[in-house]
Amino acid sequence: MIKHIVLFKVKEFESDVEKQEALDKMKDQLLALEPIIDELKFIEVGLNHELNSANYDLCLTTHFESMDDLKVYANHPEHLKVVDYVKTIAVQRACVDYKY
Repeated sequence: MIKHIVLFKVKEFESDVEKQEALDKMKDQLLALEPIIDELKFIEVGLNHELNSANYDLCLTTHFESMDDLKVYANHPEHLKVVDYVKTIAVQRACVDYKY
């Protein structure tokens, strides 16, 4: 099994409400992938408890049976739609993929 963990820091927004809405939209879009992409065995999306923190804003944890399955997910058209949205709000990304 492969665990894929990604952290995102989003840009500055005009208001906390706008930032929260953007993070919620990103979370909802990511979670919506679960029933669509068969290779995605587990997904969890967590938002940092402090909205205005120097830390990352969102953590994505996903599980796959193999690196090949992770590649299928990464290139899936529905995932790429989410990536397009993420690119409009994210300013930093960190990722770790490991066997467990």
